[in-house]
Amino acid sequence: MHLRLLHLSVLSAAFATAGLACGGGEGEFPGRTPLAEKWLVRANASYKAGDFDDAQSSATQALDVAKQDPEIRVLNGKLALSHLDYQRALKLTEGLQTSDAHAVRGRAHWYAGEIEEAADELERCVTLHGFKGAMIHGMSNGEFLDLKKFWPIYARAEKLDVPIYFHPSLPDPRVTEVYYQEYAKDFPLVMRPAWGFTVETATQAIRLVLSGVFEKHPKLKVVLGHFGETIPFLLWRIDSALKRPGQKPLSFRDIFSKNFYLTTSGFFSNPALLCCVMEMGVDHILFAVDWPFVADSRPAVDWMSGAPLSDEDKAKILSGNAKRLLKL
Repeated sequence: MHLRLLHLSVLSAAFATAGLACGGGEGEFPGRTPLAEKWLVRANASYKAGDFDDAQSSATQALDVAKQDPEIRVLNGKLALSHLDYQRALKLTEGLQTSDAHAVRGRAHWYAGEIEEAADELERCVTLHGFKGAMIHGMSNGEFLDLKKFWPIYARAEKLDVPIYFHPSLPDPRVTEVYYQEYAKDFPLVMRPAWGFTVETATQAIRLVLSGVFEKHPKLKVVLGHFGETIPFLLWRIDSALKRPGQKPLSFRDIFSKNFYLTTSGFFSNPALLCCVMEMGVDHILFAVDWPFVADSRPAVDWMSGAPLSDEDKAKILSGNAKRLLKL
């Protein structure tokens, strides 16, 4: 699991990506030596390529010769997070007031279970750097994110009027073992976009509604990708079942339709689109292509161009709703 802070620089008006990076670079540090620059360039290239061993080695070399360089410190902080070394990440970014530094500290506090401090960094990212919300991937140390210990993030997001995007991550290893292990070799994506991502994220969304967090924070806004991870199709049945005798009073359908927003990411289907429009209303649907997992955006654009909706509704999905939700 990790929490990622969303910055305007990586958002299009159409909210066209479901995998959003944290803030931009720190800029070149005055007086950076050629040796430090060489190691930093190599570290950044390896980091972007996913070669974290070489990135770590190169970033350490850069830090050895430029201990106060903000960009080098932040990159080493990111790499410390990848090794779950939260305290080192905090130490490396201490005192830095850049967007990336706040984002690294926010994630470090989150990983360490310091949720109030993570909320403080979210607020700084929004108020100082123009971030548009936060993205959370999967569970946190095996715990679902509806637990009350995580509510300070939701309280702060409500206060700031920014959304929280719940993005899928791999299912809990215990679920993988019981549900998917026999088929993981022949169908490795069954644990991911084919089904595992959907089950994990839909379960988290349902638990959020059941938890009472929306009664406590009625203006909290949540974004789900992939047309709501099947919940719009099941919405009537979930709501109906939870209104049977013996249940705690709850209007699941009303809460979901009011507080949740959906993206089209990686799900370019007219029947799914129309189902979501009928259940959620067109004002709660945002266009997205699921980059980088779906590398070519053209099929998504072509699909939306031919979708059986009015031009007015298409304009809302393609840009208007994101502009309103994210205050673009």
